[in-house]
Amino acid sequence: MHLKHSDHDHGPPTVPVKFILESPEDVNEDGSDKAEHELMAAKGEHLLEVAVEHGINIEHACGGVCACSTCHVYIDEGMDSLSEPTEDEDDRVEEAPGLERNSRLSCQCDVIGDGPIVVRVPAWNRNAIKEVPH
Repeated sequence: MHLKHSDHDHGPPTVPVKFILESPEDVNEDGSDKAEHELMAAKGEHLLEVAVEHGINIEHACGGVCACSTCHVYIDEGMDSLSEPTEDEDDRVEEAPGLERNSRLSCQCDVIGDGPIVVRVPAWNRNAIKEVPH
């Protein structure tokens, strides 16, 4: 399922977000081994959206609707710049492998603060199928 841009309003991209990829060759759209991506996000975007729009293919089997835990990431910095987890997210993230205190679902983390935000994508998060919009 291809992730579409969210339908809620976004501001300009002003929030610094760094993605650290533990297994970059499996997650970078271009197959490169670039392990860190320093990006800018807009308030209102969710982290999965930011990643995918910049060629970081975080797995998202359900299309980003909080119906699975495949987009599980670790927030190493900036948790206060993200929306609070909902009960649905908490239920789903508990199903994710490698659960840690800073575990979140990237499809549910709306950027609400000024950052910076540091997101670590675990090595086991591999998007085996490269998605192409129809």
